Amino acid sequence: MTVKTLFIGMDGATFTVLDSLTSAADGAPVMPFLGSLFKRGTRAKLRSTPNPLTPPAWVSLMTGRSPGHHGVFDFIRAEERGEDVFFTLYDSRDCRVETIWAIASRQGRKVAALNFPFTAPPPKDLNGFMVPGFVPWRHLRRNTTPADLYDRLKAIPEFSAQELAWDFEQEKQAMESLSDHDRENWVRYHLPREKQWFRIAEYLMREEAPDLMAVMFDGVDKLQHQAWQYLDPALQSPEDGEYHRRMRSLCLDYFRQLDSFIEALVTAAGPEVQVFMASDHGFTATTEVVRINTYLGEKGWLAWKPVPDTEEGRRREDSMFAYLDWSRTVAYCRTPSSNGINIRVAREPGQPGIPLAEYEATRERLIRDLEDFRDPETGERIVAEIHKREDVFPGSAMGDAPDLQLVLRDFGFVSIKNKLPVVEKRPEPAGTHHPDGVFIACGPGIAEGKQIGRRRIMDVGATLLYSLGLPVPSDFEGQVPESMFTAEHKAAQPVVIGAPTTGARRADGDAMADDEKAQIMAQLQLLGYME
Repeated sequence: MTVKTLFIGMDGATFTVLDSLTSAADGAPVMPFLGSLFKRGTRAKLRSTPNPLTPPAWVSLMTGRSPGHHGVFDFIRAEERGEDVFFTLYDSRDCRVETIWAIASRQGRKVAALNFPFTAPPPKDLNGFMVPGFVPWRHLRRNTTPADLYDRLKAIPEFSAQELAWDFEQEKQAMESLSDHDRENWVRYHLPREKQWFRIAEYLMREEAPDLMAVMFDGVDKLQHQAWQYLDPALQSPEDGEYHRRMRSLCLDYFRQLDSFIEALVTAAGPEVQVFMASDHGFTATTEVVRINTYLGEKGWLAWKPVPDTEEGRRREDSMFAYLDWSRTVAYCRTPSSNGINIRVAREPGQPGIPLAEYEATRERLIRDLEDFRDPETGERIVAEIHKREDVFPGSAMGDAPDLQLVLRDFGFVSIKNKLPVVEKRPEPAGTHHPDGVFIACGPGIAEGKQIGRRRIMDVGATLLYSLGLPVPSDFEGQVPESMFTAEHKAAQPVVIGAPTTGARRADGDAMADDEKAQIMAQLQLLGYME
């Protein structure tokens, strides 16, 4: 038995960086094996979800469905209760639709899925193996399936759960503004962590030979958030100082190691394997901080209570919404990662918010105010795109989406703090998400040396099922990119549209412990997704 389909996820990977690292323009390429896959296979830009964020994007990839159907829009869910907003983390039980792991599993395919977010708690009836990502290491055992897998992994030489999962004590150094020393340590930290995931993938391929072997490396995203200026080809200069050169060298070591992992996995899978690689979104540079709630306050959409001039008052001011005046708040942004505006609607008389009958007119006024949010020097709109939720999140879960989805002119994430100025130039460019990620395929039946038009992230799930010889469910929004495959392969294995999915299969795991939630919330703050 051999692996039939190998999927390698690279969180945040972008051709902007990968093309430079696979090129020999400046000497030996950093990622020569990936470069060989480019030549031997097919590639395409991959358009992410409307908000190109880790949770909705990876869940869309894993389900073939858009957020309006699967229901995951952010890292956290928010609920208004009177004058408070309560937050709780999304997990696998919030996904309303079936994943490709479950679809393949119930049709007799053995699967292995490693480090994918929002797969905890895992389904207990999975035909295969799952080690979820986005889990603190102390909680890894109870979120791994089958039950004996964790103890088996401990037998792998140099296995370390602390390195494998998110070590929150170590990652406390990842703040929005790092010292030179801390930024260097931040990059070094991810080298051994990725090696742990590689070793588990290598072990399962050797010992279990799943039909679908899938592993995700997320260090790409984490490095680019903190070290984008050392990786973006457009930001390199012969005049760069010694520290810049050292940091770039360290970042290239990470990608050099990643290339060796890709080569080892593809080689171990064998010559008959179809290899697919994809990212949840791409990356680019953000050059400004946009304080969206401050702007909404200036336009009268929300109001703040006075902050007591005490240490406790100043500390509470740094928390989200501690001094928001809910009695005078109609619209606000809940999280930086959402890049969305929520309008408060009173569903019943006496509840806070505007009457439902005024919703459309209120939203149109809000859109006009956001369109008027402009750079005073150039007149350019700060918010480049404003989307109504029914236009970008249609589906049964649309009610959980922001009322308006924003795209900033530099693709950055908003700030929700009540601070001035409303728009502030960053001291140096920072990495942020771009809607175009990567989609790469190579192997038997895949066209060689071809670049096809942009695909949608939901297409990846459909493609992996097709590679396994399974029909694509009729309710999938994703489609198989047939131009990625040779005519001979399509003739021998035509795309088949099958029965719809069976719906989400609820995981049986325990509710996430409070300390686990607190640690993940802290991590999101440190990475800039929460404030």
